[in-house]
Amino acid sequence: MILETSEEEQEGIVFVAGDEDDGDGAASFFGGEVVGEVLCPPYNFSPVGKGIYRSGLPGVENIAFLETLNLRSVVYLCPEPYPEAMADFVRSKRIRIFQFGIDGSKEPSVVIPIDAIMGALRIVLDMRNHPVLIHCKRGKHRTGSLVGCFRKLQNWCSGSIVEEYIRFAGTKARINDLKFIETFDMSCMSHCVLGIIYRYHGGCGSQARRLIYRDVS
Repeated sequence: MILETSEEEQEGIVFVAGDEDDGDGAASFFGGEVVGEVLCPPYNFSPVGKGIYRSGLPGVENIAFLETLNLRSVVYLCPEPYPEAMADFVRSKRIRIFQFGIDGSKEPSVVIPIDAIMGALRIVLDMRNHPVLIHCKRGKHRTGSLVGCFRKLQNWCSGSIVEEYIRFAGTKARINDLKFIETFDMSCMSHCVLGIIYRYHGGCGSQARRLIYRDVS
């Protein structure tokens, strides 16, 4: 299986693209000498693991940055239709959108649907979908809940999961999200995780040479 491993400050982050692409997507922007075009990542953007990223809803100002990720898929966690300008971009790049409409209301009565989280995790766990971007509107609650469940599958300790969730949610952290992550039963994903059998060589994206997948769901 795959399993690797202050919002205001993040909102203004920009990266500068170099003249050469080393084929490793966003990882190439986190060090070394850089020159050339200034790129703006989406709000709350961050790598989650190899070939997996998270963010808030991207806008047209983020397209140049997204192009460097060579995305194959987007996991979209909002019930609203995908914004038309961004839909045009993903269509032009043949990026698949997997939508799992989760209500973003902060009302205590609103419950995160377990089926939506399980469905989204299946997409994230399938390396044929990599590189993949997970996002909701602000990259805080719905995205944080999904990533928190993913971290449980990675056997992260609860303290580290909570710390990561709060790092992106900030003062807007929701106790309901944290309770959902805490009570998420990993055994409900065992049939999916055990059904993903792969051989993976040379990284992700265009360098992924072979993948074997058996769906037992």
